[in-house]
Amino acid sequence: MSTDTLTPSTRASSPPGTPAIRRRTPRARRDALRGWLYASPTALFVVFVFLVPLVLVLQMSASDWPLLAGNRGWNLPQNYVDAVDHRLFWDSIWFTLKYTVITTVLLIGLGLGLALLVQESTRWKSLLRTSFLVPSALGLASASLLFYVLYSPYAGPFADLMQAWGFTFLGTPEGALWSTVFLIVWRYAGFYMLLMLVGLQAIPDDVYEAARIDGASTWQTFRGITVPLLRPTFALTIVLCVTGSLLAFEQFYILTKGGPDNSTMTIVQLIYNVAFQGQNNLGIAAALSVIVLLALIVINVFQLRAFRRADEE
Repeated sequence: MSTDTLTPSTRASSPPGTPAIRRRTPRARRDALRGWLYASPTALFVVFVFLVPLVLVLQMSASDWPLLAGNRGWNLPQNYVDAVDHRLFWDSIWFTLKYTVITTVLLIGLGLGLALLVQESTRWKSLLRTSFLVPSALGLASASLLFYVLYSPYAGPFADLMQAWGFTFLGTPEGALWSTVFLIVWRYAGFYMLLMLVGLQAIPDDVYEAARIDGASTWQTFRGITVPLLRPTFALTIVLCVTGSLLAFEQFYILTKGGPDNSTMTIVQLIYNVAFQGQNNLGIAAALSVIVLLALIVINVFQLRAFRRADEE
């Protein structure tokens, strides 16, 4: 192991009472250079993929930045004022939060239920795990297009029934919301099942055996052992689910286009519409993006602190 050393000439030339100057050996300098070389690809990736776009978005949010040709100048407070005053801002915030709560509860609950179902060693275990996990391999855009055809009142498999009953999956605000929620649950339930299954398998069998010896029922074991020991897994899954739901875009863009009557407009879709449709104003869209970024940071910090405080208690 290489250490910084003092050369004899350094000790001799240093006046009495002054601190010695530590000099790196050639090997230490080579090790440091090698470490920087190993870290440089990741550092460059973070800089060009995250930091540079972030700085550009901050600059755009503080400027009058039209999508096409036009004069660009500083417009720091007005972009944020216009973003908050947009007629669909608060409606999109409310709908995004409602959608986030619904999908989080369903995905976490269903993921845990499926994980408990496939945890036991049965001959159907591998088949069930594979069946539940297969939809996760399909891209979200592809899954949305698939369900768009299924929900179609003209070409879908339920077209005749829908015409006979006068019902459309995407024709009403509630129908559009729950049709999209069903798509998301079908697409991601297997993924959250896998995360929950990993957490369940990390719980030692000795804990359950001790509970059975003490006469604990199945419900008491689940409430007193499984749920508390799954708290780190719950923290991870809730953060992932909340973040993904707050950034929902593809499913609503493909299935509903924010309709009917802007009733399924998410905040990310509003950013897209402000930037590329209607106003064509990247400055206001960037201001909306900064607001969403700050909200995500606050929500995730609050969630992690809440789980950390619960662990400490």
